[in-house]
Amino acid sequence: MINSYKDLHIWQKGLKFCEKIYQVTKKFPTTEIYGLTSQIRRCSISIPSNIAEGNARGHITEYKQFLRVAFGSAAELETQLILAERIGYLTNEDFKKLNTNLEEIKKMLYSLIKSLSHP
Repeated sequence: MINSYKDLHIWQKGLKFCEKIYQVTKKFPTTEIYGLTSQIRRCSISIPSNIAEGNARGHITEYKQFLRVAFGSAAELETQLILAERIGYLTNEDFKKLNTNLEEIKKMLYSLIKSLSHP
């Protein structure tokens, strides 16, 4: 039974993903702290934050909109991770792991949005 957004598997997975993002971006150059590092971190935390806020609103229409925002943040983050790998801030191995997790989150978001659209 779901009593709170904290019970949602997608929120839990999103939060765990943020932890991984923070660990990986610690290795980025300090010159990027206000650039790519900050942007990647903001996008990653936007995903579970929007899931939580949308769920807390109590209206399906608003919930779906916040889930769409979370999906958009995931797409933005994907672009930033691709760039981070291309410029050598992420190893290929780290990129693959993060990208696989991000793809799972995007699929879960898409499925949740779809399920709320067809009661």
